Amino acid sequence: MSPIVTAILVASNLGLIFLLMTVPLGLRTVRLSRVIAADRQRLWQALWPLGSDAGWSGEILSAEAPDGEGVARIMLSWEGRDGKPIERKSRFEDVVEGSHFSMRVIEDTALDASFWKDFRETTELVSEGNGTRVTLSQTDRYRGVAFLVFRYFAMRRELSKLQRWARTGQYRKGGWFEHPLSQVGFAALSALILWPFFGLHFGGLALAAILTSVVALHELGHMAAFRLMGHNRARMIFIPLLGGIAIGGRPYDSRFEVAFVALMGAGFSAFLVPIAIAASSFASAEGHRLAAMLLAALAGFAALFNIANLVPVWKFDGGQVLRQICPGPIALALASFFLLSAFLAVGWQAGFSANFLLGTGAVFSILSLLTMSSGVKPRHELKPIRTVDRLAMAAALLAVFAVHGYGVLWASAQLI
Repeated sequence: MSPIVTAILVASNLGLIFLLMTVPLGLRTVRLSRVIAADRQRLWQALWPLGSDAGWSGEILSAEAPDGEGVARIMLSWEGRDGKPIERKSRFEDVVEGSHFSMRVIEDTALDASFWKDFRETTELVSEGNGTRVTLSQTDRYRGVAFLVFRYFAMRRELSKLQRWARTGQYRKGGWFEHPLSQVGFAALSALILWPFFGLHFGGLALAAILTSVVALHELGHMAAFRLMGHNRARMIFIPLLGGIAIGGRPYDSRFEVAFVALMGAGFSAFLVPIAIAASSFASAEGHRLAAMLLAALAGFAALFNIANLVPVWKFDGGQVLRQICPGPIALALASFFLLSAFLAVGWQAGFSANFLLGTGAVFSILSLLTMSSGVKPRHELKPIRTVDRLAMAAALLAVFAVHGYGVLWASAQLI
């Protein structure tokens, strides 16, 4: 890609990250309404957390009646960091039996109370013809549109599933968005979006497909790590242009778990790079030039993508690993400086210009600043990491970095 095209791609990603994760939106309300062909009292029993059908979706396992201050304890089916159901303490306000209630979350066993301080959820039921108009609204303070959009579609899905439940009496889990076929479609769309950046020809399409595959393999490594750490429902979601996200089935339990899951994205691909290099060398020796070039591109893309993920940016894998294994801010600063310097040195050896590398360093600094306030604070501190695990993760980080650094240097020698 030319410098101008690269700059456009990087600027687009920075703008999207700022829009999705950082831009201050203030207090916003998401409101959705739908007429459902069911009796108002029946829907009230489903939506009121203490109703006889409150477990219609499987989300609420049990709920205690509110005390004198309108506070109730609700047990949810979502897993906490200990694998047990999350318990939530909620305050109910403006309750009108059969038609209206508002709810605030005081605290739960998963997230810090500060996460819920601006959150308010309201449910309204109004009879309309032979059905009932159900209006759901959620108010919260947002930074970035990602969570705002997520809540919109979550509420939309809830209304759709409530409508189906009212009609059939059955609740169906999941949806089209996380269906494997949908995710394959998003991956294909991601490749098509990247295609023009590599040139609108067959070779450009092949490179876009290779890069998309590299992203999928990286997230597959995170998913495998989640499974090894006991997450029963890990999954991957493709986001066109931005890449993919692996999501665990419960909150993190320890600092070692955070570091291990973060490192396994690049760690999984560290096994792919030597294989791709060996296969490319073999294909070249046998005279299969096209296959050798495609395998070299696979090795180069995998190495460059994964080593870039290891740089010490706040939300990147490298930044997450270093924050867990470094015993203090001075050690974290020194380790971050060393890792970023090593990354820039690899780029220099690979033939990238000094201006490009300086620009890259600036971009990573901006990314770190954009994402450092986007984390969610857990209710309780994560379990500390043992010294032996700290050393093991540091050694693994250096090994994975070295493998991908060699892959970048080898691919640059083959493809330039």
